[in-house]
Amino acid sequence: MMRKLFDKTLIAAVIAIAVPLTTQAEEMVLAHGANPGNPRYDAANMFAALVPACTGGKLTVNVAPSATMGDDVEMLTSAISGVIQVTANSQGSLAQIVPEVGALGLPFLFSDLPTVWRVLDGEVGAEIDAKAQDAGLKVLAFWDNGIRNVTHVKKHVTKPADLDGMKIRTPPDEVTIATFKALGASPAPLAWSELPTALRSGAFDGQENPLTNIHSAKLHEITPYISMTGHKYESTPVVASLSWWSGLDAATQQCVKNAATQAGWYQRGLSLAAANSLRTKMEAEGAKFADVADRQAFIDATAGVYDEYTKKFGDIVGKLRAAAK
Repeated sequence: MMRKLFDKTLIAAVIAIAVPLTTQAEEMVLAHGANPGNPRYDAANMFAALVPACTGGKLTVNVAPSATMGDDVEMLTSAISGVIQVTANSQGSLAQIVPEVGALGLPFLFSDLPTVWRVLDGEVGAEIDAKAQDAGLKVLAFWDNGIRNVTHVKKHVTKPADLDGMKIRTPPDEVTIATFKALGASPAPLAWSELPTALRSGAFDGQENPLTNIHSAKLHEITPYISMTGHKYESTPVVASLSWWSGLDAATQQCVKNAATQAGWYQRGLSLAAANSLRTKMEAEGAKFADVADRQAFIDATAGVYDEYTKKFGDIVGKLRAAAK
């Protein structure tokens, strides 16, 4: 009698332990560096809502925003090692691992956002994904990080000569650094999270970013002179740990990729809307805008950057230039 009671108790205990283990949802981490008010922040939350819906609750998403998991390079390193599963990252940081992605930021390559999206969702994006997989990452989608403009603490930049000697913060991206060196500036990379403090301290005269990032980080309060240089584009590559990705079944892979794509279109829409509306809002908040008088002068001054990176990146530069037209 006691043995039967013991057996029943043991079975019940095993069931009580086993059932939660077999039904408990698996959690993935999506890390990024954006703050509330940035389209990347909103898109990450949308991704976190879409994934449980299409996996029937088997996979949930823990969003780690505002660089709480480290800067972009640290998040990429964590993804490669499998510490985190996905990061909505930066083009410049990914280019340190997958150099070819840096070609997307060649100066004055793209004139508008819809053209960029068409290119990234085609052959060029697939080629970058293949290179990323060689490095231990899987590209899920290319979210947007806008066409970038220069801000300065004291003056506008409307011609290349205005950049002479300017201490300008850039992302850790060699193409951006080469572009500003060609324009006569003194560029230096710095983590995004450290930028406001560096600008206030006088370590930099200015920086460059899309209006969305400038506004969400309140950089226009520190560097109120905004020049619409439109000098380059940057994407927000959403990449997964390849080791984690490879362990998912096909249905879950499709769900995660679809969620990244759908959240990406939402983010792209927010980015485009912001690009079209933020100037008026920021002017009301004290920002002083200026347009570039002679865009061709900037293009001519940075032509050598194409020569340099055509040698380095090879065919992808030609493909990008052809596709951008």
